[in-house]
Amino acid sequence: MKVAIVCDWLLGIGGAERVVLELHHLFPDAPIYTSQYDPKKIGWFTDADVRTSWLQKLPGGLKKFLPVLRAWHFSHLDLSEYDLVISATGAEAKSIKKGPGTTHICYCFTPTHYYWSRYNEYMANPGFGAFDWLARIGLKLLVGPMRRWDKKAAKRPDYMVGISSHIQKEIKKYYGREASVIHPPVDVERFKKETEAARHGFVTAGRQAPYKRIDLAVAACSELNMPLIVIGNGPQHKKLVKMAGPTIKFVTDAADKDMPKYFQAAEAFIFPTNVEDFGITPVEAMASGTPVIAYKAGGPLDYIIPGKTGKFFTEQSVESLVAVLQSFDVHKFEEKTIAQKAASFNTQAFRSNILGFISNNKVLNK
Repeated sequence: MKVAIVCDWLLGIGGAERVVLELHHLFPDAPIYTSQYDPKKIGWFTDADVRTSWLQKLPGGLKKFLPVLRAWHFSHLDLSEYDLVISATGAEAKSIKKGPGTTHICYCFTPTHYYWSRYNEYMANPGFGAFDWLARIGLKLLVGPMRRWDKKAAKRPDYMVGISSHIQKEIKKYYGREASVIHPPVDVERFKKETEAARHGFVTAGRQAPYKRIDLAVAACSELNMPLIVIGNGPQHKKLVKMAGPTIKFVTDAADKDMPKYFQAAEAFIFPTNVEDFGITPVEAMASGTPVIAYKAGGPLDYIIPGKTGKFFTEQSVESLVAVLQSFDVHKFEEKTIAQKAASFNTQAFRSNILGFISNNKVLNK
């Protein structure tokens, strides 16, 4: 069986790259086709056959400017020589060409954010600093034809698989296609709590961007005078620091190896994000036996069981989160139950589910 893996780009470390890594572990001989690759920023693929496009010659920082060029590249990438192609994508990589003897499975992180569910957010905050005005003009002019292109590209794969029940619905909504669900891999082993320790205060982590709504956690804990550790950095950092009360502590330089200790010491992880596609960080916190307090939408619906693994707040408002924090009691949760739920999202489960999907659907014998 001749297999190829396709992804949008490899320019940093995140959930999408972890998926590609696990696919590489499953199919170590499969080449990885991508638009751009920066081995200095992501050293996981030194033993892989990574094949980049002509876009590799452009600076990696320009990737946000390149959706039209990526669309052209991937839609002309002919992988008909392969028996199986797996595209791991939230953008343009799903559009590859294939032959009649090729099966294409698209593992979809999300219907392309900047065309669909988060178009208004990108228009409000393009993320280009002084060039925001130019980005807005470009997106407004291109969104119509690129939405049509993206919907057409989503018809190319033989099978669609979403990363959560939420994304399964988004695939149906925007692409008109049915999809299965396979949750992404989470490295839960390194977050296991080895010793008993007292829990105190709350923690949140992530890029401090507007849609992450970390401001809700900061405002709610400030109002209640509750301890909160805010891990990360981003465009909203100065705003968050300015609005924070004396019980809020910011950690902008936390090492990846130190994350388990922050999660293991907290009463709960607060995840106020506006409709997250899945949310790997909350599951990592759960692997520490830490309950999660999240906005009731998106990915968390797949792993938060109210009263068992965490609690929901129902409105993205300070008042809604304050009400949950006031009634929260960490002693009502069992660390073992929370950690067991997190374990169902481990890397081995992901690999087994991918192989099971290939086998159960007999995708090579269609």
